[in-house]
Amino acid sequence: VPLLIVADGRALTMVDYEVKQVQRWPIRNSPLAALLDPGKDLARFGKLVPTSTDDVISVEVRDPKRPEYGTITMIFVNKPGAPGGLTLNGWVALDSKNNRTSIRLSNVTYNGAIADSAFSWKDPRPVRRKS
Repeated sequence: VPLLIVADGRALTMVDYEVKQVQRWPIRNSPLAALLDPGKDLARFGKLVPTSTDDVISVEVRDPKRPEYGTITMIFVNKPGAPGGLTLNGWVALDSKNNRTSIRLSNVTYNGAIADSAFSWKDPRPVRRKS
């Protein structure tokens, strides 16, 4: 499915240009809030998941009050030179229907400039004209 997923700091937006549909969720209503909101207590939302190696840390995050938001398991790898000595290697999202989406990151860089346009998207829905 050709989807564009954009996070602008306030919301996570999924744009499906094929069916001209846009879905938007406030980040505060997703397990991502535990990672992105410095006011959140990660221990309340997440737990360490055992891994097969000491170089990998896996954290499962879910909102116990909102199980319908699903879970995200984030995988961090020890990497010298990365902020805090860890780099986010990827994550696995599991929705309330047990649909699994796995993301793996590569060629990660730190403190690079990112254009504001990277956080915007073109709305595929037809423009409604006011009468």
